[in-house]
Amino acid sequence: MGNIVSEQKSPEYIYMGLYVLVGAGALMMMVGFFGCCGAVRESQCLLGAFFACLLVIFAAEVTSGVFAFLGKNVAIQEVQAIYKDAYDAYMKNPGEKNRTLQLLHSSFQCCGKGKDSDDQVKPTCPEGIHLPKNCLEEIQSVTNSHLHLVGIVGIAIAGITIFGMIFSMVLCCAIRNTRDTL
Repeated sequence: MGNIVSEQKSPEYIYMGLYVLVGAGALMMMVGFFGCCGAVRESQCLLGAFFACLLVIFAAEVTSGVFAFLGKNVAIQEVQAIYKDAYDAYMKNPGEKNRTLQLLHSSFQCCGKGKDSDDQVKPTCPEGIHLPKNCLEEIQSVTNSHLHLVGIVGIAIAGITIFGMIFSMVLCCAIRNTRDTL
């Protein structure tokens, strides 16, 4: 599925998602820096900044999880629309190589839009699949089945974020108590 991004007709929201992931990675690097420096220097200020950043990240994770759950049908419709566009483009000019259609067929292990898949589409289908296998239905079932995995990973990451917040506050309180006793 990763090669779809390199296609000429790839949707721009895929690029936006990639930019968001790069930005999130940069933010996580900065947050890790605050936490590491705060622990090494025993700085309550840096540990407080680390806690605040983790709190913001936790809120963003919960918000994005809710939006992802509510927008599941929109995502399915968007992928189906990409497939329909690639399918229609191939049907208009069957002699032209359509890499997007081939990638979608091989990614979802399907071929065609309906029960009676056209013979024109068969050259773009992966080998060894039992025809007909409706790609529109397959896109929906694969997305639904993988959404549970994404949810589990999201909950695990949110749990790790909560542990990070707890440990940073415990360390911050321990530093304060140590300084009070001196």
